[in-house]
Amino acid sequence: MAKHEGQIVIKKYANRRLYNTGTSTYVTLEDLAEMVKKGEDFIVQDAKSGDDITHSVLTQIIFEQESKTGNTLLPISFLRQLITYYGDQMQMVVPSFLEHSMRAFTEQQSQMREQVNRAFGETPLGKNLQLPMQMVEDQVRRNTELFQQAMQMFSPFMTPPAKESRKAEAKDIDELKEQLRALQNKLDNL
Repeated sequence: MAKHEGQIVIKKYANRRLYNTGTSTYVTLEDLAEMVKKGEDFIVQDAKSGDDITHSVLTQIIFEQESKTGNTLLPISFLRQLITYYGDQMQMVVPSFLEHSMRAFTEQQSQMREQVNRAFGETPLGKNLQLPMQMVEDQVRRNTELFQQAMQMFSPFMTPPAKESRKAEAKDIDELKEQLRALQNKLDNL
């Protein structure tokens, strides 16, 4: 396979066709999405200039996935917040923070799957699906809070959270404790 420093080289031609030099076949954005899911490493180059256009092609894949399935991964509030960082002094910090957050989420995802399997077995979750979904939502909320806290550390002019926000956080913590108690009771009953 033709590779570029351990990566498969995909050439993008002026007619927008993508050519996998490793398999000598034309591929689609959907094919590239499958390669990503399988963990295959590739680089996309402009066929004429040789420029690395991997970032824009991956962004295009995300755009197509978001519009095709109707199951969006990127909430509007996140997209709005992300847009505010373009041109901002924080722009340089955001990519490394997001990369770190996604890596942590991936690690936590496998731990959450193990916990759910231990709690509910390998059987379909049925009505109990709400609990794992709540766990995911809680993790997303915690990651968002971490992101906001990190941004506040780097931007001294951001306003600190209001008292109402702190009260809501305390309420969230109490809700999490109650959910943990309920989960522990279910585990004890198993």
